[in-house]
Amino acid sequence: MLIRFLLPLCCLVTQSPAPGEGAERLVLAMGTELRLQLGGPAPRAAEEAALQEVARLEAACSTWDARSEWSRFNAAEGAPVVLAPEWLQLLAQVKAWQVRTGGAFDPVLGALLQAWGIRVGGRTPSPEQLVLARAASGAHLLELDEARGLARLAHPAAGLEEGGFLKGYALDRMRAVAKVPAGRLDFGGQLLVWGPPVAVSVADPNHRQRPRLTFRLQDASLSSSGTAERGRHILDPARGEPCPAWGSTAVVAADGLAADVLSTALYVMGPGAGLAWARRQGLAAAFLLRDGRIRMTPAFRALHPTLLSRESR
Repeated sequence: MLIRFLLPLCCLVTQSPAPGEGAERLVLAMGTELRLQLGGPAPRAAEEAALQEVARLEAACSTWDARSEWSRFNAAEGAPVVLAPEWLQLLAQVKAWQVRTGGAFDPVLGALLQAWGIRVGGRTPSPEQLVLARAASGAHLLELDEARGLARLAHPAAGLEEGGFLKGYALDRMRAVAKVPAGRLDFGGQLLVWGPPVAVSVADPNHRQRPRLTFRLQDASLSSSGTAERGRHILDPARGEPCPAWGSTAVVAADGLAADVLSTALYVMGPGAGLAWARRQGLAAAFLLRDGRIRMTPAFRALHPTLLSRESR
């Protein structure tokens, strides 16, 4: 899922600050909206710390910026590159998620995104172009040497694509630097909440502005993935093609990075295989189908969601 044009599939539905929290602040970051509502004795200072952290991450990791560290890494054409320890550790985590999800999530899809023109409105590659892009994609091409501080993409055309995980990581980092006892962060529709519970909603997959289910979120992150707004922009790493527009996923996890990764991975798996996989993992996940059906794991049902009619507004 691309950060630059990401639009909310889940939304905060409480309207006023909880006791002890500051007013909500809205800014633009990473090409989308970031809403902050932080508690503690100095919420404004916490907000500034969080915003500085987002700016740092975007400057270093956005592959939309040719000057960033990750863009230079993508442009190295297979040569080893020195990366900061933080980025090596983060890339090791997302590579591990690729293994854990059986390849449904993959951070090295830059060549395929370019072939399909995902960032420029979309196009259909020729069979020859698709073969070349598939050969230059996949986390197996990402080689990390944390001891020496080096990383390498073992194909000259391979590229990192941060859209499926950097926003979640940024949420976790904002919470860490804010150092407040309670907060609510809504970053392009992905939420991270700690402290008092917050009422949240997940949208109908056919109508992004229409809530389909609601529940209370506490000390967790909620992430959704779907195609309601931008069409078939989520790629299946195994096939090297856009996933079908079957609906949307909603995942609740303890941290932002996991929620971000898993909402994408489960969308790629689909409502059948994805539901079975999520159940085995004990994940709180819901699959909202375009025909109106909603499938939930036991862990998601334990959140006591309220289902709204498809006509609810």
